[in-house]
Amino acid sequence: DYIFYTDWMWTSFVVFSISQSTMLAVGAIYYMLFTGVPGTATYYATIMTIYTWVAKGAWFALGYPYDFIVVPVWIPSAMLLDLTYWATRRNKHAAIIIGGTLVGLSFPLFNMVNLLLVRDPLEVAFKYPRPALPAYMTPIEPQVGKFYNS
Repeated sequence: DYIFYTDWMWTSFVVFSISQSTMLAVGAIYYMLFTGVPGTATYYATIMTIYTWVAKGAWFALGYPYDFIVVPVWIPSAMLLDLTYWATRRNKHAAIIIGGTLVGLSFPLFNMVNLLLVRDPLEVAFKYPRPALPAYMTPIEPQVGKFYNS
């Protein structure tokens, strides 16, 4: 819901920044430490980016505007993580602390720039009203308590 997104935009940005940067750092470091391949974080981020493009296409096919799903910018932060892993000479603790810090600091910055380029959600809300469900999918209000006072 566009109005909901506009009201909760800052909260959403903070929550998504924390959760997605953690997901990237933990997932990529896990793979790097067990495979020993320095480019794993970028590979991991590329897969997540493509997955989000697919989700964006699915929502667009359902009638939502193109800007409804914003694809997070994972790849530059993942490249920093790969560089850290390579530079620390496979020191696991340094890779986790320095790489995790770089991801945690850079990810919100890259995404803030990304979100500044998105059209105003309120403007989009008036141009694209919420798609209506077909009659057979319209929820029926529950009849709980209908005869309570009779």
